[in-house]
This record gives sequence, structure tokens and C-alpha cells, in this order.
Amino acid sequence: MSTRSSTLSTAESRRPLVAEAALTEFSRGGFHGTTVARVARTAKISPAYVFKLFPSKESLFVAALEACFTEILGALEHGADGAPEQKPQPILDAMGGAYAELIADRRLLMLQAHAQSVADIPEVGDALRAGLKSITTFAKSRSRGSDDAVQNFVAYGQLCHLLVAARIDEQKAPWAEILSHGIRHPN
Repeated sequence: MSTRSSTLSTAESRRPLVAEAALTEFSRGGFHGTTVARVARTAKISPAYVFKLFPSKESLFVAALEACFTEILGALEHGADGAPEQKPQPILDAMGGAYAELIADRRLLMLQAHAQSVADIPEVGDALRAGLKSITTFAKSRSRGSDDAVQNFVAYGQLCHLLVAARIDEQKAPWAEILSHGIRHPN
């Protein structure tokens, strides 16, 4: 009688590494500007092996997006755990601070922006909505905040995306100060 090994197969152990390479490459070039061959080079495997792990470019992009949202949820959880008070607004504020720290890594920010730009691709749109659902659901359940408070949290997150992506914090003009008033991001 043989026992099944608990060791992951090579393919199973490679999937997260390839998804991470995909996150990096798709965040740079977007869906249309990134080839599977480029992801394969970054992952140090052949394009054929990428297709063995992910049957389409869409599924590879979705894996990268899922990895992105996993990182975001981890940061939000860490922020919530470190809130000065376990009340709705301090928890949401702490999660927002943790997210601001996280998107200093522009890969996560840019991958989300690229996903929004190709959300009409069914698999990508589904994954984007699933990620937003997970963030919204987590923020609601963890903070126990009102629907309005959670909506405000997500809205500020989107404003943070705009501020960081467009480097608005580098602009010394009244319009930029209005948009970034009260919002600080780590350099």
C-alpha cells in the first residue's frame, strides 16, 4: 500500500511563483502589453510550462490579480489588528494606513489599474469584482462599520490610487492640494 506524498508537485509549487512573476510583469505592461513569454522569462521557466500551469493569458492575469488582492487583504488585516481602538472608524483608519503603506509598492496599484482597464474581459472582470467584494466584505465585517463608512473607506482607497498613480502629491498647485488634503502616503 502506497501513501501519497504531502510534498507539492513541481507544478503546484510553481503556480504561486509564476503568479508573482505575472503580477510584476502585468503591473508594468498591462494585459495587452505583456506577453506570456515575458512572464515566463521572469519566472525562469518556458512559456509552454506557463501554459501548462495557466491555460490562457486571461487565467494568468487572473492569478496575478488574485495574488494582488491576497496581499491587500493581508495588509488590511494587519492594519485592523494594529488599530489603536477596536471601534469601526479607528479600524477603518488603520486599514487605510496599512493600504497606503502597501501601495507604495506600485506593482499592486498598477495591476489594479490595468485590471480596471480590461474589466470587459469576462475572466478579468469577474476576478476584479471578486477582489473588490473580498475587500469590502472584510472591511465591513472586521470594522463593523456602517455601509456609509465602508463605502467612504473604499472611495478613499480609489482616491489614493489616483494620487499615487498620477503622482499628484508631487504637484504644488491648489487643485492638487485639494485632492490630496489630509491624505499622506509613504515615499
